[in-house]
Amino acid sequence: MSRIEKLQDFLQTSPGDSFLQHALALEYVKIGDDAAARNLFESVLKKDPGYTGSYYHLGKLLERNNDTAAAIEVYKTGMAETKKADDRHAYNELQAALEELEDY
Repeated sequence: MSRIEKLQDFLQTSPGDSFLQHALALEYVKIGDDAAARNLFESVLKKDPGYTGSYYHLGKLLERNNDTAAAIEVYKTGMAETKKADDRHAYNELQAALEELEDY
């Protein structure tokens, strides 16, 4: 059984679990299924905006797909959420990604 299949099985019993959805999205990124990954990242952030790890990965996915404006918005939203959570490490990662994108 693949990791994707295992995560999908876990999600059958815990469909609202942000960690499982985030992990599944990362697996989709690995296999190049950006549409499925984006859908999951966006789903996580819609229901759980404080799940800050998804902002970085969604932003990077958007960058890869040449959706710069959306990536910038995701990074900025993520920075606001990490600031609320006082998560300086995640804030700094998002800020660095945003600065790199804006400088590019």
